[in-house]
Amino acid sequence: MKKRIRLTTAMVADRLPPWLAAAGLCALLAACGTMRSSVVVEPPPAGAGSLARAYAAPARTRVPGGSYEVMKGDTLYSIAFRKGVDFRDLAQWNGIAAPYTIWPGQRLRLSPSHGTGQARAASGPARPAAAPAAPVFVPVAPAREVAAVPRPPVPKPAAIAPAARAAATAVVPVAGAPAPAALPPPAKVAAGASRAIGGVSWRWPADGRVLSRFSGGDAIPGIEIAGKSGDVVRAAADGVVVYSGNGLVGYGELVIIKHNDSFLSAYGHNRRRLVKEGQRVSAGQPIAEMGSTGATRDELEFQIRKDGNPVDPLDYLPPR
Repeated sequence: MKKRIRLTTAMVADRLPPWLAAAGLCALLAACGTMRSSVVVEPPPAGAGSLARAYAAPARTRVPGGSYEVMKGDTLYSIAFRKGVDFRDLAQWNGIAAPYTIWPGQRLRLSPSHGTGQARAASGPARPAAAPAAPVFVPVAPAREVAAVPRPPVPKPAAIAPAARAAATAVVPVAGAPAPAALPPPAKVAAGASRAIGGVSWRWPADGRVLSRFSGGDAIPGIEIAGKSGDVVRAAADGVVVYSGNGLVGYGELVIIKHNDSFLSAYGHNRRRLVKEGQRVSAGQPIAEMGSTGATRDELEFQIRKDGNPVDPLDYLPPR
């Protein structure tokens, strides 16, 4: 019978010349090293990680594609509302940072940029940059030494009786002069039931009955509330007016309020708008007068959008 001989690395090394054993050991170690995959991970430069993550984030709404040319009266919020996208996505796709300043003639992308992962600047006519004023150097005459002159002592005023002081400070009306204008009273905030959802305390924007209910999509992206021309339209929650105008076809005189980063509310077909863009409003505060602009009857079209998507307002308003 043949004997099986098991040779170890050490036994082979003992049987080989020293120089040949050393060479064989080096070759064995090199072969073992090639069996492992070598991956070099380089840390991203400062700030690049957050930018890459921001532009790699999926869109919160559908991506319409194409582009849009900014017109006079547009805001980033009104464009996002018109195109059915979230204002944060629109700002992200065009590299626009808060407070989201845009200008007429600017062309905005309606989809994320691909390729380098870097934000592409929105195209369009460049905004005229104000040239920095050159510093003006005015020669100054050397100061002359002036001998100090002692000031004479100032006598203390004599005490004035309260009656005399009141007579001296009294305002005497002038014949024919107009009366001073009174300060405008603070905006009236109507009391009413509220419902807290999504970090927002919601209340009804109008008192009429619901004419049309939410059906989703582009059919009826909100509810229509009945009323008569001139009825008060109130803010459904605390927030900031981000659009007040009539540039969106089909909505007439429109007001859009931002409540937080997720929620917007919109109030369309008004007869008159009572608030301006950038104005902070409170829940229940009058913001418009009901009308029929962009509609065939007096009504309020009320919408709530969450992350750019229309949702059923009846899921957020308190029951009544």
